[in-house]
Amino acid sequence: MSYQVLARKWRPRTFHELVGQEHVQRALVNALDQGRLHHAYLFTGTRGVGKTTLARILAKCLNCTAKGHGEEGVTSTPCGECDSCRAIDEGRFVDLIEVDAASRTKVEDTRELLDNVQYAPTQGRYKVYLIDEVHMLSTSSFNALLKTLEEPPPHVKFLLATTDPQKLPPTVLSRCLQFTLKNMPPERIVEHLGRVLEAEQVGFEESALWLLGKAADGSMRDAMSLTDQAIAFGQGQIGHADVAAMLGTLDHRHVVALVEALAEVDAARVLNEVSQLAEQGPDFAAVLDDVTGVLHRLAVAQMVPGALDNGHGDRDLLLALAARFTPEDIQLYYQIGIQGRGDMAHAPDLRTALEMTLLRMLAFRPQGVPQPAKTPLPLRGEPGPVTPPAAGAGDPGGASPPDKAPAAAGREDVGPSGSATGAATSAAPVLPRGEGGLPDTDSPVNRQPKADAPLAQDRFEAPPPWEESLPDDTAALSVAVDALNHGPEEAGQDVSENEAHGEVALAVAPAPLPTAGEPAADTEAAVSRPTADTASTVVPESTGVTDKDVTSATQPSVSADMPVAGVEVGDGSACFSHAAWLERFDSLGLGGLTRNLAAHCVVESDNGSRLILRLDPSQDAMNAEIHVRRVREALAGIGVTRQLTIEAGPLPEAIETPRQRADRIAAERHAVAVEALERDPHVRQLQEAFGARLITSSVKPADTSQRA
Repeated sequence: MSYQVLARKWRPRTFHELVGQEHVQRALVNALDQGRLHHAYLFTGTRGVGKTTLARILAKCLNCTAKGHGEEGVTSTPCGECDSCRAIDEGRFVDLIEVDAASRTKVEDTRELLDNVQYAPTQGRYKVYLIDEVHMLSTSSFNALLKTLEEPPPHVKFLLATTDPQKLPPTVLSRCLQFTLKNMPPERIVEHLGRVLEAEQVGFEESALWLLGKAADGSMRDAMSLTDQAIAFGQGQIGHADVAAMLGTLDHRHVVALVEALAEVDAARVLNEVSQLAEQGPDFAAVLDDVTGVLHRLAVAQMVPGALDNGHGDRDLLLALAARFTPEDIQLYYQIGIQGRGDMAHAPDLRTALEMTLLRMLAFRPQGVPQPAKTPLPLRGEPGPVTPPAAGAGDPGGASPPDKAPAAAGREDVGPSGSATGAATSAAPVLPRGEGGLPDTDSPVNRQPKADAPLAQDRFEAPPPWEESLPDDTAALSVAVDALNHGPEEAGQDVSENEAHGEVALAVAPAPLPTAGEPAADTEAAVSRPTADTASTVVPESTGVTDKDVTSATQPSVSADMPVAGVEVGDGSACFSHAAWLERFDSLGLGGLTRNLAAHCVVESDNGSRLILRLDPSQDAMNAEIHVRRVREALAGIGVTRQLTIEAGPLPEAIETPRQRADRIAAERHAVAVEALERDPHVRQLQEAFGARLITSSVKPADTSQRA
């Protein structure tokens, strides 16, 4: 007897042998058991998902002649042993008329087919017409089929199958009961192939089955055909290397190795992995697509680990890998990968484009920490343990050790131009120059370095300006405050004089906000924070509107002489109120997602050792331990040393968050600017002469900090 391919040998014979189409199986089984049969069924789906197999099983259910099936004989469990079942399985049942619409598209063929519809079945209970690829019929053929399809004789059933239901006329679709068959997920394909190969007594590696399941692209028939090919290629065995060579696809393990190199922030390893890939002659564009695909799965693993698919059989590996990235890094890498994919058309060669894209991911990664902290999964789960602050960071009762700098110290040296000359971070102790010490391993940010790792001075990079935090000690705080108002040189002189007289500045606080329409007390001393979309608007002098009117709602100036209600810098025991949180928010130096998270918080309680911030529930998805740590370190930088907890919950209506406060101030400034323009005589003249209209949404208040 000749060899029968796996796709035919293991074709399901009953509904219970069907794999992966439970929604169709359930509907048909219930209809057969209850006797609620439609006269026309339409099965749609891609190739190899079981459309023709379902139609043949349904034909057996309608014509099975085994005893015990009731008066009508229709059953959902055909016996497979009677003459009708065997004839249908062998393709010689007279009353099952299978038509290939792709080769019989003419209207004459359809009319010839329908001439015999009126006659009773010869052998079975029903005459079943199985029309495959029905979308290939011509318009005339469909028109000839319509009347019979809508009102066929009681002994006739139409079973239609197509891969492109969009090409069917709506008149045909409305006359059929449509079932859409789904693509097979790789997990289901691998599970079924494992059972088949065990029954066939063929040795296999599970990783090889994952390659076959991925290459099948949702088609079980394609998976069985590829398995036949893999058995022949491997001389009766299915191995990972043989299947990868047969398919000519990129080994997924190389892609994971590339992502692991990104997790280690190791540019040399990244280039080495690309060099090894180049020896296989891959499509580098496909490699970048696979890398971005892995990054997407890592993002899913961080947010909802249970939703991570196991399409490559690497779910556990990716869950462990996801904890080595920060969420910000994954989103950044993914965006750079997508943009790099579009730029490949303009690159000298695809390998260069891939290497530049991967190096760009590392180059634009947020600096300031040598390695990303371990991220607890899932991100919306219970917060991890709160790391206690370093001794002496702001505790009035303790003193910092002389051989260590404060944990919240900023950069080591700042020259007259404001550029950093040191290499310390805001989250790690400052290393002494000329020594090869390692960073403090107590910090959750730092990892234990390898034995052959370079010195800490080479691994650490200076933090960007927006992540700097103010020093802990009050003398250094005076330098920072005076540097804002008088420049670094004058600030150094002032501090020297204060130290000589035993005087030390204690706090930095903004002045009270002026109300809308009231001129500011000191316009030149006002300090504003311009944003990227802020534009300077020139107001005509003839209008009589001064800059103070337009900028009356700008943020107040920073003064070292103004106390802050509820907190004093350097005093960790004082109560930190919500008013102090609002006033000191901008001085925390937070940026990115951390700033956005903190801007939606209000101070709920502070007992001197633990500070609780209440977070807007709409922002709960961003609440992660890494952001809590950054806010805690920023607060320590202004002398508020607390164990910090950020909890999501409803916010009091009478209390503003920093974001709401900023929005309100921006709205007030906008209203003042609009009012100023509406009073402008030139604007009124344009409105009266030309019917001009002021577009208020385009009005942007003037920024005094940008004036010459």
